[in-house]
Amino acid sequence: MNVLLVIGLILVALWLLGLVSSFTLGGFIYVVLVIGLVLAAVSLVMRLRLRR
Repeated sequence: MNVLLVIGLILVALWLLGLVSSFTLGGFIYVVLVIGLVLAAVSLVMRLRLRR
C-alpha cells in the first residue's frame, strides 16, 4: 500500500478512537481528521497521475 494512504488511515482511525473515547484534546482531534483527509486526497491524486 502507499505510505501516504497508510498514514492517512492511521490518522483517521485515531480520530475515530478520539470520538468514541471520553479523552479528547480539544481541537487536536479535528486537526488529525483534516490531516488524514488531506493525505488520503494526495494519495488518490498521485495514484491517478501514475495511471496516465
